[in-house]
Amino acid sequence: MNALEVQLRMRFGPALKRNHPLAGFTSLRIGGTADLLVAVDDEEQLSTAMAAAYEHSVPVFCLGAGTNLLVSDRGIRGLVLTLSAGLATAAVSGNNVSAGAAMQFRTLVERVVEHGLAGLEFGEGIPGTVGGGLVMNAGAFGGEIARVVTLVHGVTETGERRALTNQEVGFAYRRSTLPRGFVITQVEFVLEPGDREALWAQVHAIRARRAARQPGNYPNAGSVFKNPPGNFAGRLLEAAGLKGTRIGGAAFSCRHANFIVNLGGARAEDVRCLIELARHKVQQATGVLLQPEVKLVGEW
Repeated sequence: MNALEVQLRMRFGPALKRNHPLAGFTSLRIGGTADLLVAVDDEEQLSTAMAAAYEHSVPVFCLGAGTNLLVSDRGIRGLVLTLSAGLATAAVSGNNVSAGAAMQFRTLVERVVEHGLAGLEFGEGIPGTVGGGLVMNAGAFGGEIARVVTLVHGVTETGERRALTNQEVGFAYRRSTLPRGFVITQVEFVLEPGDREALWAQVHAIRARRAARQPGNYPNAGSVFKNPPGNFAGRLLEAAGLKGTRIGGAAFSCRHANFIVNLGGARAEDVRCLIELARHKVQQATGVLLQPEVKLVGEW
């Protein structure tokens, strides 16, 4: 680790942080420290950092907007990378759209709708970045990102730059099967022409539905569980009496049972215990074992 720090310090200088708190990087506002943390502004910097970590056998974790994520109270060992402004731009050419992985998903939705392009409006209000949406195969209201992606650019764990086709990404329900350690830098889409005003009307309707149902007043990580086939996780959780259930500083939202909120001072262990409690109670009541959508990362 010390050798990697010396090498990265020569490249990134004071931008490289040691034992840096991660709670401020997550939507739940929870998490311990990273051994090393650095923000990269382009694919060349990312490739340099990834290759150095691989050379020194140090694990790497790429942290996007920190949504759909629970970082351990003990933090993340190794090198944590974040993507900065240079990887948060987008370009539109006809029906073709290219977006940096660090761009906020909702910002991309607004950009393409303003251009009268259809296919991403389902993503209004989905938290996180374009890269995070790709990893999770984000979807809602009958749409999902897998249907409109053509090419995914990124860097392998060895620092090699590579592009993957839609088929190579390996999309499935609320997940993808990217190569181990692959970090996304840019995503290319092909969308359909649409009526700009009608698309904006859909976006505003989705925005209103989300505002009415989701707990925007407390830090949260989005939907905690995936919807099981033919049912809704929120419905099963509410039927099992989980709404409002609290452990420490974390609780299932009283507005929507499939959200865990940080009421103040919550620990990652509080959230993890709530997840396990909910899985047990729902399985006891219905026989359905809910699968988490939130990913647990770090040292547990």
